[in-house]
Amino acid sequence: MRCFVGVALIAVSFQGLSLISVKQEIELGREAQRQVKSKIPQLNDATIVSYVQSLGRRLTPHAGGPQYPYSFSVANYREINAFALPGGPVWINRGTLTAAQNEAQVVSVLAHEIAHISQRHAADQLTKSLVANGLLGLLGALLGNDSGARAAQIAAQALAGGYMLKFSRDDEREADRVGARVMRNAGWDPREMIAFMEILRQRQGRDPSSVEVFLSSHPGPAERVQLLRTELRGVSGGRRDSDRLRQVRARLAKLPPAKRMK
Repeated sequence: MRCFVGVALIAVSFQGLSLISVKQEIELGREAQRQVKSKIPQLNDATIVSYVQSLGRRLTPHAGGPQYPYSFSVANYREINAFALPGGPVWINRGTLTAAQNEAQVVSVLAHEIAHISQRHAADQLTKSLVANGLLGLLGALLGNDSGARAAQIAAQALAGGYMLKFSRDDEREADRVGARVMRNAGWDPREMIAFMEILRQRQGRDPSSVEVFLSSHPGPAERVQLLRTELRGVSGGRRDSDRLRQVRARLAKLPPAKRMK
């Protein structure tokens, strides 16, 4: 899903070889998280945030890839969206929690974002951004530099101002496949990822503004549904819902309205 980056994050790879250490990637993610928190209205209701974090903690042991310090935050936005930052931070919009019809659908969104992180998709896309913008000179400042903090500082100075990182269609498809596997291994029904895509299709016709940001950065729900049905053919079983989500949804309904994304 679309990743909001409040600081340019530099992750370099060449023909599958990562030229930035996991340590540096984590440091870049921390810097991005600091800046994102200064720009995004964060939902601080302890009960709701604790619930989302508990789902994330049950998913991450099945993520594979490097051992990132995953974290989970809730953006107080009405629209359906979520995003991941390199090195571990995951954000989910309040609107996603209210749109999901069961817990497995919430989990499907978190698992998709976790997959973006575990597969290091930001490294590939940010490298392409550097190349496209003629900023390869920054590589010399990063290569051979073991200080993740210094790398983050260089990135912030060079590309301050922020931008929206758009993952490729191949990245999105892989995040769906890997996310569905993470869901299944953690005990949830991955078929609910397909069901949530159907919700997006319905919202697209009924309330386009609620999914505008999401659909601007993703393959269409119909395409994703088709691919996931092929991927999950023959799969059955798994948890779908919980009383705790119903309690969270009731609590959300009593809060002041969520903000609209700019």
